[in-house]
Amino acid sequence: MSKAIVYSSTNCHYCAQLKQYLTDQEIPYEERNIDTSDEYARELEAMGLMSVPVTVIGDMHILGLNPSRIKKALAAVAAVG
Repeated sequence: MSKAIVYSSTNCHYCAQLKQYLTDQEIPYEERNIDTSDEYARELEAMGLMSVPVTVIGDMHILGLNPSRIKKALAAVAAVG
């Protein structure tokens, strides 16, 4: 299955929920904590986003915990790849 990138912050309750959801669904992801890396914060800002969590799957940027959009994005990436 395709890898997701999760932009998060250290004390973000919604980020923790999102990461737990991805783990429970066995969806591999790379975490990019904007509190520990200025580079990751700049990447998020370059996308025009200022809040976390944000999940990047393929070309899709999914704000918050949105299981239906995450599943649609994974399916779209799988269909192309």
